[in-house]
Amino acid sequence: MTSAPRPPRRLGRSPVCVTELSFGGAAIGNLFTEVSDDDATAAIDAAWDGGIRTFDTAPHYGLGLSERRLGAALRHRPRDEYVICTKVGRLLDPVSPGDPGGRDTEGFDVPARHMRRFDFSADGVRRSLEASLDRLGLDRVDIALIHDPDEHGEQAFREAYPALERLRAEGTVRAIGAGMNQAAMLTRFVLETDVDVVLVAGRYTLIDQSAADALLPAAVRRGVSVIAGGVFNSGVLAAPAPGASYDYQAAPEWLISRARLLEQTCARFGVPLRAAAARFPLSHPAVASVLIGARSAAEITDAIALRQVDIPAALWQSLASACEKGLT
Repeated sequence: MTSAPRPPRRLGRSPVCVTELSFGGAAIGNLFTEVSDDDATAAIDAAWDGGIRTFDTAPHYGLGLSERRLGAALRHRPRDEYVICTKVGRLLDPVSPGDPGGRDTEGFDVPARHMRRFDFSADGVRRSLEASLDRLGLDRVDIALIHDPDEHGEQAFREAYPALERLRAEGTVRAIGAGMNQAAMLTRFVLETDVDVVLVAGRYTLIDQSAADALLPAAVRRGVSVIAGGVFNSGVLAAPAPGASYDYQAAPEWLISRARLLEQTCARFGVPLRAAAARFPLSHPAVASVLIGARSAAEITDAIALRQVDIPAALWQSLASACEKGLT
């Protein structure tokens, strides 16, 4: 695979074009640990300086903190030069004044001033987008995704998807789809609806390639684009060491060992594991962009620099052999 960046790629049949690296906004929502406003802004600015023009966020990320920070950092940029993706399916309800508060219990280091409530109704979709626009301080988003409808699939297909389809027809959003940590329901979205894009997190990586079984071939057949998120499987493919995370939980030792074998394979070719992990999804024709989360300017600058690393074909062949031997 060459190191030359690809030009922006169109999402399905929509007018939206995305850069091959997208900025993932979960980390600046204080995922796992607190990030200062200055560090969040610096990360977004560094992404912009590095040519990234696609930014992904969600109400879920830090109870709206990610959206607020992203909107503030991009507000002075020319609006037609960047793409914003946010999500629907969770409404943020303020807690009652008498509630003792505390910290968020869903992985974000923020005060629990709101409660998430799943709502995949048509009204919930519109209310969610209105609230997101208010937090972003923008007049429109470009992409709206149905977020994690795992336990609410039927309502998502029956109500949320038609609502997004109407918003797309009205021009309120320009591309629609779904974002999940699983491939099966996303495959159903690709086959049964007219989505432009799906975001699959953690299911097309050097360790877990389950999205290649049905989702990615279906996307190619249907002309649907895929954004690959979670390419480091929440940490184990960035730094496979004791204490590493996998799918937002502590990684088991056998999986860390598997990631170390991949790291050793990459090292024989002088390639950092995280460079190969971030590049791997782009080898599939269905994948339009890879989502890279960052909590500092240094992290996103590193990701952009690693995009320039030349990865020889022999390394991909060695990694494929490892897969065949059950090492990935």
